[in-house]
Amino acid sequence: MYYVFSVVAIGWAVCPGAQLRDAIADLTTSGYSNIRTGFTMKIFATPESELHRLFGLSYAQVQSIIGAAVKNTGGKNAFCDIFFQAGSSQSIALDQGVIKSTSGSTVNGAGVRVVVGDKTGYSHTDHVNVTNLRKCAGIARAIIEHSNGATNVPLASTGQQHNLYPVTASPVDAELADKIEILKKVDAICRAYDPRIINVSTSIACEQHTVIIATSLGDIFVDVRPLIRLNVGCLAQDGNRRENGSSGAGGRQEFSVLAAEDFFTEHALIAAKQAIDLLSAAPAPAGEFDVVLGSGWPGVLIHEAVGHGLEGDFNRKGTSAFSTLMGAAVASPLVTVIDDGTLADRRGSLNIDDEGTPTTKTTLIEKGKLVGYIQDKQNASLMGAKLTGNGRRQDFRFAPMPRMTNTYMAGGDHTPEEIIRSVKRGIFAQTFGGGQVDITNGDFTFSATCAYMIENGELTRAIKGATLIGNGPKALHNVTMVGNDEALDKGVGTCGKNGQGVPVGVGMPTIRINGVTVGGQS
Repeated sequence: MYYVFSVVAIGWAVCPGAQLRDAIADLTTSGYSNIRTGFTMKIFATPESELHRLFGLSYAQVQSIIGAAVKNTGGKNAFCDIFFQAGSSQSIALDQGVIKSTSGSTVNGAGVRVVVGDKTGYSHTDHVNVTNLRKCAGIARAIIEHSNGATNVPLASTGQQHNLYPVTASPVDAELADKIEILKKVDAICRAYDPRIINVSTSIACEQHTVIIATSLGDIFVDVRPLIRLNVGCLAQDGNRRENGSSGAGGRQEFSVLAAEDFFTEHALIAAKQAIDLLSAAPAPAGEFDVVLGSGWPGVLIHEAVGHGLEGDFNRKGTSAFSTLMGAAVASPLVTVIDDGTLADRRGSLNIDDEGTPTTKTTLIEKGKLVGYIQDKQNASLMGAKLTGNGRRQDFRFAPMPRMTNTYMAGGDHTPEEIIRSVKRGIFAQTFGGGQVDITNGDFTFSATCAYMIENGELTRAIKGATLIGNGPKALHNVTMVGNDEALDKGVGTCGKNGQGVPVGVGMPTIRINGVTVGGQS
């Protein structure tokens, strides 16, 4: 259980808004450094200099606070870290042909965590100075003061070190006029696709945050994290019928990627086509069908129906359907599932996780057998497992927990065309909207926003209102064909867990699953 207390002071922070924006604008590269190993991927600064520049603190002051938090814990191997975050974000939205909203924010805060066994004490402040950090450390320490039970084994943050998003300029600093121009072009492209497109809603979101992590093992890390995203939504009308289409993309990239003509044109046309196709879509049939899932975004089914159940905390506590199945066959031999935080530029990727551990490529299911879990430091320590670099948090206000990065199914041998031709009567689903899963048993429901009937091996009419209902492990056992077109989504996913949202990636090749229950309208 996480206990969160806040120490908040009214007044100017050490680095107020305008100064913080200037500081962020000065950042010229991305990566991180570990002073204990001396390995450095940042040319412009060390972690200590960034700590002083953004928060006015020295490494010695921070280590003094950490030392006091873990002192005299009765041999329980207390672990402490302080997570600092500073940065800015901006969003702008166009609707009905006009700019409807713009917003911006800055962040400057820190959280202190003390861990003993399975207990975590956590406290945060949005006014970072020595006094407030000592208060946070005292509160976090007090929470675990009378901890009983398991003892942690200290785990150092070792592993392959990365520089996955070497962005040279903050996307937040790109000219506002350029962002508005892109939104206007997207609006025009969508409306030109078909006169039945009666409205376009499109937006751009950009952010860049610097995180610094100092630990009781003597480590200090820094990582500069950019993120961009384009969203496009189209509303089409034919008579009294209205339908929506959507698309979007992004990642940890330069703003110039989003500004490329072919980039935003692709997503404008996808959204427009989807809205127009759904105008003639028939109600989805109900019953049991062989289902073909397209490559890319349908991997959200793997993320939800399997991925959450493979997170370390659920398995340590015995609440996951996979808790007792390590080494067992949990899927068809055709299924291999991977979580990979090391993919360059991807939305779910990180140089280091929010505990300072370099991200890794972790195989979770290999040829149908369960071989791994996703771990943070606390759960890996208590389970005697290796660190995987999956300790993540929404921001400085939250303690980390095991979270996915980019989770996908590996590719197989069949072409997508072969898979579709193999189905006499079934459903092809390419885009999903909402979904939910019960991690205790793996039961799931997912709503397909864009689907087509397969009849005699060919895609025929568009259908709407199809809901896939099933059980994650059972569905994976019923995978009978896996395509050679493995792909990740375009970069729009946000995963929610325990009130925290983090950016993630999902993916899969085209696959065939036999005997899926489909909820429909006819």
